[in-house]
Amino acid sequence: MSGRTGILAGGNWIVDKLKIVDTYPAQDALANILQESIGNGGSPFNVLIDLAKLGAPFPLAGVGLVGHDAEGAWIHEQCKRHGIDSRALRIQPGVSTSYTDVMTVRATGRRTFFHQRGANAFLDDQHFDFASTHARIFHLGYLLLLDKLDAPDEAYGTVAARTLARATAAGLETSIDAVSEDGDRFPRVVLPALKHVDYCIMNEFELGRTTGLEVRSAKGLNLKALYEGAERLLEAGVRRWVIVHFPEGAYALGRDGESCLQEGLLVPPAEVVGTVGAGDAFAAGVLHGFHEGLSVREALRDGACAAAACLQGIGTSDGMLPLSECRALWNRFGPRPPLT
Repeated sequence: MSGRTGILAGGNWIVDKLKIVDTYPAQDALANILQESIGNGGSPFNVLIDLAKLGAPFPLAGVGLVGHDAEGAWIHEQCKRHGIDSRALRIQPGVSTSYTDVMTVRATGRRTFFHQRGANAFLDDQHFDFASTHARIFHLGYLLLLDKLDAPDEAYGTVAARTLARATAAGLETSIDAVSEDGDRFPRVVLPALKHVDYCIMNEFELGRTTGLEVRSAKGLNLKALYEGAERLLEAGVRRWVIVHFPEGAYALGRDGESCLQEGLLVPPAEVVGTVGAGDAFAAGVLHGFHEGLSVREALRDGACAAAACLQGIGTSDGMLPLSECRALWNRFGPRPPLT
């Protein structure tokens, strides 16, 4: 890894159009929009903005597709504002930039999503040029929400697996994240990629869907299934760390057998403004830690602190703070009870 520094993130670039409504209407009825704003969405966009706000002392760059429209221009403006290299974020002719209408009911906080896949549906292996990057880590997300990359590949299983293999051959460490789709595609989309992945980051729902284990039930988190699921992902090929996050904390299992169970922060309900983006905030904190050579426990703790900061903003990255201020939340809120 000599001479390599920075994080390159690719995949879904989305504009979140956030709307606070007075009620979620029945079909054919009307609801009033009380407040609206826009924000970043999608794995690479969220992770890179979060890393910039954390104060990452290394280069940040993105790769993906946007449309030739106001939303695409806004994404480039946000990258410029936060010091993210967006030269590999290209325009896909004839389609819109991907966006999501996020409808949040003011009284309950419950959210409903309407997603336009847009340009992201056209992102393919050919759009990734690993010969021109000096980044150390390549992060790809979200699997299961990238039409062409999720497609079958005769040699690698999926096109995404081919892309990750090329990144590895170019000398990068690789990281993935998935979207929490309620379907049966996880094994055939996620598993082929794992032999080309150094850091597999997912939540407990995604772990359960990928392995077929019931990691969470009505009784709560099943630690035995969590541990077994992480082992299965290592057996499927993950080269360094399987990292699973959940509201109570996070768990990491390494190729060398080292494991770490880390409690999350006990954020008071009154301090929680929104939960959108907390998983990507966690991933940003963990990847920052691995890039900077921290121990796995330190990286997981930074991820938990970053996620806690995220909870204090309505948008995906609105609550993110510099890393020192995120870490201070550990003493402010304290850890959740130990996981048993």
